[in-house]
Amino acid sequence: MNMDKILDLAIKKDASDIHLVSENRPMLRIARDLVEIENMAKITPDDMLEVYDYIIRGNVDKDEVFNKTRKLDTSYEYKGIRLRVNFSYSREVPVCTLRIIKNKLPTFEELGVPDIVRRMTYQPQGLILVTGKTNSGKTTTLNALINEINETQNKKILTLENPIEYRHISKKSLIVQKEVGRGLDSLTFSDGVKNSLREDCDILVIGEIRDRVTMEAAIEMAESGHLVIGTLHTKSCAEAIDRMINFYEVRDQESIKYLLATLLKLVISQRLLKGTDGKLVLVPEVMVVDNVVSGIIRKEKINVSEIEDAIQSNIEKGSISLINSLAELFVKEKITLDQAKSQLEEKNIETLNRTIMQLRIKLSK
Repeated sequence: MNMDKILDLAIKKDASDIHLVSENRPMLRIARDLVEIENMAKITPDDMLEVYDYIIRGNVDKDEVFNKTRKLDTSYEYKGIRLRVNFSYSREVPVCTLRIIKNKLPTFEELGVPDIVRRMTYQPQGLILVTGKTNSGKTTTLNALINEINETQNKKILTLENPIEYRHISKKSLIVQKEVGRGLDSLTFSDGVKNSLREDCDILVIGEIRDRVTMEAAIEMAESGHLVIGTLHTKSCAEAIDRMINFYEVRDQESIKYLLATLLKLVISQRLLKGTDGKLVLVPEVMVVDNVVSGIIRKEKINVSEIEDAIQSNIEKGSISLINSLAELFVKEKITLDQAKSQLEEKNIETLNRTIMQLRIKLSK
């Protein structure tokens, strides 16, 4: 196994990920497609042990975590380029996935993130969520947001990440980045959030809100007068609300609904599609939490359709529905109609067609 050669090739071809699996050739993910490195031999179990040693470099804490939990999230640096690394097992042999982190962060405009997201960072306190499925670009958007604040606002920003991907240099803001995990800066996300109350930060960035303990700590932080920005692994704005409420027992849900209705300021849910030019295109859904959305959150039973309708009817305040995003990208010839339809349930296809017609009429005037 020549890991240097694999990494050099992945960087040259602008791959997003490298997949190393025993009995297969090394594979690169390029613009969502898996591409086999043809001139390399198939990987053996001994090769995978070499890869593990290459990345871990004898770190006792990391080795203990992997042996105890049979998985490991870590980072690695190669020629000044950072990689997010995941090890797990398949048939008792290590499996490795490496995500290449670009040194230069794209701007909001380059990413296609709506400007309302940037504007909401001027809120003195509250909760902003960046959501999406795996590989939807949440981390890139989150770090572009940190960079934007760093360049334009005088704040102390504290981040909790697992692992740290982009390294930020303080500009107008003071940035403190902490890596979460055993033997690292903070044992858990919830520990890091609780301690941040004593660190006089203005903005707290949580790499992933994955449980009730972290959610409660984030809410306490927002309640105490701070802006909290976090990520959730959900596929829509409505699902993000449902997920947060379901962190709690039924008896506690009424009080958490009241807090979310008060503290939640904005949710952006994003997807990535392969565009007509072969490059990845961001498809954003944005929910600005106004009085209407707050009222829906407070109801005894959360109705997904009500939230979607509220987003659709709140465009003047900055909300953007998934249907509108897909329609606009199709009209601008960035994605195909089939791609747009594939992201929606059948009941919403007619609304998509109608929205496309309305956009075309508007553009023709």
